[in-house]
Amino acid sequence: MKNIFLQEMQQRGYLNQCSNLNKLNEICNKNSISGYIGFDCTASSLHVGSLLQIMILRLMQKHGHQPIVLLGGGTTLIGDPSGKDSTRKILNQDQITKNIKSIKKVFNKILDTSNKKTAPIFVDNAEWLTKLNYIQFLRDIGSHFTINKMLTFDSVKVRLEREQSLSYMEFNYMILQAYDFYQLYKNNNCLLQIGGSDQWGNIVNGIDLIRRILQKEAYGITSPLITLASGAKMGKTEKGAVWLNEDNLSPYDYWQFWRNTDDRDVKRFLNFFTEIKLEELEKIFQNEKNINNLKVLLANEATKILHGEEAAKKAEQTAKDTFEGGGLGADLPEIIVNLNEIKKGINILDFISDNKILPSKSEARRAVANKGFKIDGQVIEDEKKLLKLKDFKKNILKLSYGKKKHYLVKII
Repeated sequence: MKNIFLQEMQQRGYLNQCSNLNKLNEICNKNSISGYIGFDCTASSLHVGSLLQIMILRLMQKHGHQPIVLLGGGTTLIGDPSGKDSTRKILNQDQITKNIKSIKKVFNKILDTSNKKTAPIFVDNAEWLTKLNYIQFLRDIGSHFTINKMLTFDSVKVRLEREQSLSYMEFNYMILQAYDFYQLYKNNNCLLQIGGSDQWGNIVNGIDLIRRILQKEAYGITSPLITLASGAKMGKTEKGAVWLNEDNLSPYDYWQFWRNTDDRDVKRFLNFFTEIKLEELEKIFQNEKNINNLKVLLANEATKILHGEEAAKKAEQTAKDTFEGGGLGADLPEIIVNLNEIKKGINILDFISDNKILPSKSEARRAVANKGFKIDGQVIEDEKKLLKLKDFKKNILKLSYGKKKHYLVKII
């Protein structure tokens, strides 16, 4: 009988490869297991490119298994070369510690922490990696790896084929990740490692290391790397990363990201990033022919998982007020201006660049010349325009950039 956790993984499109699917299926039918996913802590927030992995951890909980969240305080000091064209910027320990604290907020929102049996276990691989004795590590662990095999992995091969530098530090990353799996198997009885398809070689290394040292069987699963129908990577837009932390991206902007999904991606993303039952989704796909209604459904359900139902409803209402009713929309991003400055007048190009709506005055100038900015629906025609008190109604105006980017400008 197919295990319901693995079955739903396959049905939702989460499962790309498995080291031994039949055996893992048998084990999951008998017992609850623990499985881990590792996340490097290179920024204060993860972005939606990591969301599929977090959804898998959430699915584990749903089916009675316990997720282990490995926050790579140790490996982030080095940087994973998988899928990278160049060496990552090196962070110091203080930066990484702050990032770990910030990233945890997302997991505590998305994962269920109330059930002791399935509550996530958080580990930081700095706990064991920073204590390693180099000579002993080479003898005990390094002896199980061959350069011949390591050179065959995509994370190494691609960089070498492109004649791009790969530091010795990065080259060691795969050994450290294998050692992570070994440590978690030994200390937490963690049978399963899950990662993106670019992690397959690293995962297999861990399985082999456990088999060689402990004479035990461990398992690995990869999920597909998500690319958009446009060919772009999941997680970033032309305006920057789509962050998961509310401090980095407002719930409204997060909702808007999903609402603006390419038509070709909508059905796939409803499978990936919502928890609507699969049979219910099939009925929805058969009966709902308006793609925009499906986009709103996706935006609401995805935002509900991260920010809660109230935030999702508020974001939807703000979008309706802004785009359909011509209103201001209470949940739009706010820009606060000083009354005395407004009385003097603020040049529109300075205002746009100073508030990071666009990165520079030259870009702001081009956008204004192309009639890209509006105040309360009226196109800004002159780059020399000054924002003044007369532009505000009850100390508020709506500044729009294009059709989908809007800001409330408020006087204090």
